[in-house]
Amino acid sequence: MNIDAKSVKNLRERTGAGIMDCKEALTVANGNIDSAIKVLRKKGIAKAEKKAGRKADQGIVLSYIHPGSRIGVLLEVNCETDFVAKTETFIRIVKDFAMQIAATNPLTIKRDDLDPILVEREREIYKAQAESLGKPQNIIDKIVDGKIEKYYQEVCLLEQNFIKDNDKTIQDLLTSTISSVGENVTISRFSRYEVGELISSNGEA
Repeated sequence: MNIDAKSVKNLRERTGAGIMDCKEALTVANGNIDSAIKVLRKKGIAKAEKKAGRKADQGIVLSYIHPGSRIGVLLEVNCETDFVAKTETFIRIVKDFAMQIAATNPLTIKRDDLDPILVEREREIYKAQAESLGKPQNIIDKIVDGKIEKYYQEVCLLEQNFIKDNDKTIQDLLTSTISSVGENVTISRFSRYEVGELISSNGEA
C-alpha cells in the first residue's frame, strides 16, 4: 500500500514515533491514522516491557513553577544514561510530567503506593452511598469497584489522563518515552507545593 507523506507527518506529530515506524504502522492499518496509533502503542508497550527491568540510575531533578507562582513542583525522573538525560526530548517529557502534577495534584505515582487505609476509607464511603440506593449486593460491589478504579485514575499519576491529550494516560506517555529514547525511564518521586496549603491544613485563617 502506498502511504503518503502527509499521513506519515500527521502520525509523527500525534505520536512522536519515527518515520519508518509510522510508515509500517500505517501500512498495517491500511492508512487509517487512529488504527495506526493503536499499532504504535502496542509496539511501544512491547519495547517498553523489555526495557522496564533495566537499571535506571541517571536522569534529572526538575523544578517547575506554574504561571502565577502559586504552585511549584520538584520532580525526579530517571533513565539509564546521562546522555539521554541531557536530550531535549527527555527534558521536555519531564517538564510535561511536572506540569501534570501541578495541574492535577496526584497523591502518588502508582496505585501500589497509596495507603491501604486511605483506599479502604474511600471504599466504605462508596459502599454507604451505593447501599443508600437500595441496590442488590452484587450491584453494590460492582458500583464500589467502579468508583475505586475511578479514584485510582484521579489520584495516581500514572493512571491520570494526560492534560495535553486526554486520549493518553501518563503511563501511555511514559511507555512511548521509553520506546522513543530506547532506555528504561522511571518517575521516581515528586513534591508539589501550593501557596497557602499548610495554613489551610492547620486550620488557620
